[in-house]
Amino acid sequence: MDLLEYQGKQLFARHGVAVPSGLPATTVAEAVDAADKIGYPCVVKAQVQVGGRGKAGGIKVAQDRQEAQLHSQAILGMDIKGHTVHEIWVEAASDIASEYYASIVFDRSAKAPLVMLSTQGGMDIEEVAERDPNAIAKLHVDPLLGFQEFHGRRLAFEAGVDEDVVRPIAAILARLYEAFVAEEAMLVEVNPLIITGDRDVWALDAKVTLDDNALYRHPENAALRNPGNEDPQEQMAHERGLTFVKLDGDIGILGNGAGLVMSTIDVVSQAGGSPANFLDAGGGSKAEAITSAVEVILANPNVKAVLFNIFGGITRCDEVAKGLIEAFAQINPIVPFVVRLDGTNDVEGRRLLAEANLPNVHAQDTMLGAAQKVVELAQGVAS
Repeated sequence: MDLLEYQGKQLFARHGVAVPSGLPATTVAEAVDAADKIGYPCVVKAQVQVGGRGKAGGIKVAQDRQEAQLHSQAILGMDIKGHTVHEIWVEAASDIASEYYASIVFDRSAKAPLVMLSTQGGMDIEEVAERDPNAIAKLHVDPLLGFQEFHGRRLAFEAGVDEDVVRPIAAILARLYEAFVAEEAMLVEVNPLIITGDRDVWALDAKVTLDDNALYRHPENAALRNPGNEDPQEQMAHERGLTFVKLDGDIGILGNGAGLVMSTIDVVSQAGGSPANFLDAGGGSKAEAITSAVEVILANPNVKAVLFNIFGGITRCDEVAKGLIEAFAQINPIVPFVVRLDGTNDVEGRRLLAEANLPNVHAQDTMLGAAQKVVELAQGVAS
């Protein structure tokens, strides 16, 4: 779950990370009132879960009440890279002497948190990494050892930060790591991490991604979820208890088990297709869950064909067949389906589908054959 900037800053503050004072607002009147309370000059910042807000005109400095009103009117309702601004954050202006970059991300390949620090903050870190990889100091942290003081000092020295802020930088990195672990985050990023004229270190921005699977342990964080900021298809899947990730392709994918779904995506790609989603219906999927899964997949208008790849273990293939038959009765899909059933009750499942004689449903015996067939059908629809 991605947090808005101000939500990330509130999370940071709980762990002792210094952030500028600010107030959220959803209307112009609330924004002007917040600016009066914060004082001038202040900064009016669009709250959307996407970068590049400043370049898009979503961050403005207000010198007085009139400017706060004008900026709020301009930013609320603004479209930034496809995201509509429904909320703004009014923040006290900061005295910026230097801009750094800091982040902590879970590195799956190393199976450990990766801490990064650079003195080239305030810009896209991807550009920095491409132009000068050595400008970013990196350190993997042993989860059992945790982040230590010497880790912070080492990163500060390797990044080349000013000598008088080495210890403050190390201290704020330790607090960010504390927040990363305590809140069960997948990403904590501050860009820029600023050095003020008084040589204090502040988090001027906050990008935080929390682990959805851990939210039940953090009800205060779960309450921050804003369905209005989520993709409607992913929101639909979440409400129905389905494990779903939207992709950019045109072939819907459903399987039972994350490993099988990922393998199916790979095989479809190998066959020349472009998967539209990852959808794991889970082990023991019943007919009702299959019906819900079909509705979610077809909610994407880009889908031109759908592949069901079921390997029955706990999941019974006859239940999958019943779910697909029920989905066709309720939804009446117009795109072709390719179905591969193998494992528990697969003969019964195939018999049910044959008797139902569903329109535009194609049975396949192998995963490779199913992948090739669904790509062929999707390309046929495209033409």
